[in-house]
Amino acid sequence: MPHIELKYSDDLIIDTNKIFEAIENTINEYDSSSGVCKSRAYATSLYKHSHILVSVFLLKKPHRDDNFSQGLTYSLEQVVKEFIQQECHFSLSLEYNSDFYITNQYSVEKNC
Repeated sequence: MPHIELKYSDDLIIDTNKIFEAIENTINEYDSSSGVCKSRAYATSLYKHSHILVSVFLLKKPHRDDNFSQGLTYSLEQVVKEFIQQECHFSLSLEYNSDFYITNQYSVEKNC
């Protein structure tokens, strides 16, 4: 399950849910096995210069090679910028989790 993080200055007027949806759709266009994305956004009122940092984290898989990564990075940049209507510094990072990354569904049984 991919992760999306948006960190941005709070002077930007953006719809984070639309950006999350667009990123998730773009990732799934490149790799339909990706599924849904865990997404979170952090706006800050403490900043110097208007900016947004988009971080996308994926699991390593054999088909996610340099060509895949370059194409996805380019497409993600284009789709996210469609939702930014103000000048700002823009950064985007596509990262792959380490071999020691654990992901699963944690459930707690409640005994009443």
